Amino acid sequence: MSAAPLSRADLPSEPADANALVTEVWPSRADRDEHGVLRLGGIEATALRDRFGTPLYVLDEDEVRAQARRALAAFRAAAEAHGADARVYYAGKAFLSTEVVRWVTEEGLAVDVCTGGELAVALAAGADPSRLGFHGNNKSVAELERAVEVGVGSIVIDSLIELERLAAIVERRDATQAVLVRVNSGVHAETHDFLATAHEDQKFGFALEDAAAAVARIREIDGLVFVGLHCHIGSQIFGTAGFRESAARVVDLHAQLLAGGDVPVLNLGGGFGIAYREGDDPTPIEELASGIADAVARECAVRGIPVPNLAFEPGRAIVGRAGVTLYEVGTTKPVRVDETLTRLYVSVDGGMSDNARPALYGAQFSARLASRTSDAAPALVRVVGKHCESGDIVVDAEYLPGDVAPGDLLAVPATGAYCVSLSSNYNHVPRPPVVALRGGEARVIVRRETVDDLLARDAGLDATSTEGIRMPVLSERSESK
Repeated sequence: MSAAPLSRADLPSEPADANALVTEVWPSRADRDEHGVLRLGGIEATALRDRFGTPLYVLDEDEVRAQARRALAAFRAAAEAHGADARVYYAGKAFLSTEVVRWVTEEGLAVDVCTGGELAVALAAGADPSRLGFHGNNKSVAELERAVEVGVGSIVIDSLIELERLAAIVERRDATQAVLVRVNSGVHAETHDFLATAHEDQKFGFALEDAAAAVARIREIDGLVFVGLHCHIGSQIFGTAGFRESAARVVDLHAQLLAGGDVPVLNLGGGFGIAYREGDDPTPIEELASGIADAVARECAVRGIPVPNLAFEPGRAIVGRAGVTLYEVGTTKPVRVDETLTRLYVSVDGGMSDNARPALYGAQFSARLASRTSDAAPALVRVVGKHCESGDIVVDAEYLPGDVAPGDLLAVPATGAYCVSLSSNYNHVPRPPVVALRGGEARVIVRRETVDDLLARDAGLDATSTEGIRMPVLSERSESK
């Protein structure tokens, strides 16, 4: 993969102060101390580096909890305004660990999982199975068996094959399982093609015209209880226009299905965007909630039907802003782009293995020096990783103080969602740890991977043959200090 040519139209504006923290992008408690060092949750970034090493995922627990409470309050209030209830599921695919499951469930959220592995994490954290929703376009028989066995609250049916698999399982177990049917509303959210998941030519769910037959089949099966429709239109969405149009189409199907029995729930998914850079303008969750609920209520009123109970699945909106990734600068290199423009390449000790979103989606992030401030003039930089790919870009275009140098600590905000989840061992790079902050304290909630971990999976080696092989990783520091 090669880096895209520079488009001047896509360049961020040169800031008056390349040290300033954009409020909407960073965790709410992020600031700088009297020496210019970035503080996260009241702890200096340099102290986190010295204790835990780099690269390092940092997650503000208080921020996660606050966003969970805010989302729950917003959606409940929006639904109650129309005489309905609302359930909010945390979308585990954004980032899942046992600690995060405990945080969000303690704040009143249910949890959405989409694989057997995610289900296992939620159960290991002590989540109530009846408050779990199980997604996925290709759930295996074993995954469905496990979901029914533990009493998962609802399973979202994604295909006729899956429906019949589940029917066989509940019959064999003499069990009862609540299910929803995922539908494609045909609304293409204003987002990247790979992130939009409700237009017809994609792998998820049933077309609207095919969904009624699937529901009819579910209603024939004694062990399955149809509880409603599910529709998710995409990710990182700003505004309510897409949700309103999708709601109109799905409510029309909902009204038709009422002729055959109850349809108590309408799940409209998630995909609510956050700010990654200055200038991003995500819609406040309260405005999204009321706009979507109002749209559903209007469509129900037109058809003379009651407003169903609503469900939503925010993930990024809960954990995205709470996360910051810390890197150490290794090298810098000025690269002449054209006759009038030079860009400084800043290489850090992580990259696409800990943040795949720029390579996958062309996602844009921002960055700031974390170990100091500087009066140097802002310089156009591209922050890149250590992998053998020219597309290994962490921050495509940013302005940092022009004296950024090897050894500096760099912070990339808004990495709480889909960075840990999408991380890999490309080039056999161990994955970073996740450190949670709360009350001025830091603790590891996902430990750092080591080269020994990587070698332990290599079936060509036995335990004795790896002695003395492990190479030191200079950025690693003791996590027990």
